[in-house]
Amino acid sequence: MTIERPRHEGLDARIADLVAPTIEHMGYELVRVQISGKERPTVQIMADRMDGATFTVSDCENISHAVGAVLDVADPIKAEWMLEVSSPGIDRPLTRTKDWERYAGHVATVEMQIPVDGRKRFRGIVLGADLEQARLRLDEGPEISLPRDQMRRAKLVLTEELIAATSAKKGN
Repeated sequence: MTIERPRHEGLDARIADLVAPTIEHMGYELVRVQISGKERPTVQIMADRMDGATFTVSDCENISHAVGAVLDVADPIKAEWMLEVSSPGIDRPLTRTKDWERYAGHVATVEMQIPVDGRKRFRGIVLGADLEQARLRLDEGPEISLPRDQMRRAKLVLTEELIAATSAKKGN
């Protein structure tokens, strides 16, 4: 089984490449790596369980220990840094094709690096995606395909429908 990893750039990509094999071996999938802060950077690792079970504090601890060891050995950040591990949450980022497919019918926002049709921000109903394009039905009506490799960020919007769908999934 091939696991689609989210796209990252720069140091985020280097860290994602370092940690993804370890967490995948442990039964998790990488959702996002994000580094924030300058003085003492925080490496944020967002992951999902491959088995679809609820992500717990224990999962965070397991990933944190394993990833911390990998990063200590590889030493990609020369300064002192902090590690933060979390689940994607309900209003999760849409980073992989399966995220776009799984949440079709829900509202999302997308911010592009380069304007598409003269704008960088979009909001609408998720229609799905493939490896190159993600599709939305915009709030103002038309459908649009957005190049995934030019997305700065895409995430679900917290709505009553999303909360209900997520609660129904946990009840199974």
